[in-house]
Amino acid sequence: MRTSDFRYHLPESAIAQEAIEPRDSARLLDTRDLSDRRFGDLPGMLESGDLVVVNRTRVRPARLTGEKDGSGGKVEALLLRPLGDGSWEALVRPARRIRVGTRLRFGGLLAVVAEGPSEGKVVLRSEGGSFEDAAEKIGEVPLPPYFHGRLDDSERYQTVYGDRSGSAAAPTAGLHFTRPLLDELAGSGIDVAAVELDIGLDTFRPIATPDLESHRIHTERFGVPAEVAEAIDVTRRRGGRVMAVGTTVVRALESAADPAGVVTPQASETALFISPGYRFRVVDLLVTNFHIPGSTLVVLVAAFMGPGWRPAYAAALARGYRFLSFGDAMLAERAS
Repeated sequence: MRTSDFRYHLPESAIAQEAIEPRDSARLLDTRDLSDRRFGDLPGMLESGDLVVVNRTRVRPARLTGEKDGSGGKVEALLLRPLGDGSWEALVRPARRIRVGTRLRFGGLLAVVAEGPSEGKVVLRSEGGSFEDAAEKIGEVPLPPYFHGRLDDSERYQTVYGDRSGSAAAPTAGLHFTRPLLDELAGSGIDVAAVELDIGLDTFRPIATPDLESHRIHTERFGVPAEVAEAIDVTRRRGGRVMAVGTTVVRALESAADPAGVVTPQASETALFISPGYRFRVVDLLVTNFHIPGSTLVVLVAAFMGPGWRPAYAAALARGYRFLSFGDAMLAERAS
């Protein structure tokens, strides 16, 4: 399957450069009939007995600014994921003068480059101090590279329900929820459950290979608690639908499901690449933002919606919807 089949023209003017307030006033395209709604309309677009599943992850303050030990040259590191041995995978800038053995100082942390760089990525190992302490004391929440606006409050790049730090980027579909909207869902007989998936930056990058089969997708840590698996089972038995808030929730739930669609509680890693032809086992409805052309996220949306994804994206562009992280959203139903 050709990667070019999942590209489209995205004008710079369509990329959202401000965070709209209130959060739930963002536009919501109902792709089932291509009608224009507001995100705050969501409870009325669902039915009593449906289940909404969100990603509870928060963006870690992973952007560290420091210097090369000895020369004092400025350097920036973006912590991507812990490697389990006290080391971290990170993006560093400028990467062209970074070599194995280079020592970098970030506040009280002294780190040495143990591997890389490869595509700007390195493995950093501590020689004094803690990555977690450095992130807590001097780290900043990294904003998407295509966002050139300004946030008065970094919490605007966090969901209102996030309670566990672990991602390099936000689960952006969830940014539209407010506390009153969550209360309205509950009052309408619609349950909300939370999974975890630690989002890496690779998820947003366009696919570089000419065909999907040659693309090697990133691995991300996820967790599906027992209460979520039980909630899905209850929802199925009462005839309700499961709605995923964002592509990260889709990956987590589908990774935890067996061929019959039974979700098993687990904490693991997933490298599931969902592309057209995939048979969805759990998710019936999807709320998601509009994604980067040629990315694995667009491919997932195309797998979920079928060919209707293109008319939906074309309608959103023609009607002035705002795209990417701080943009508007759409509601889609799984293609039969």
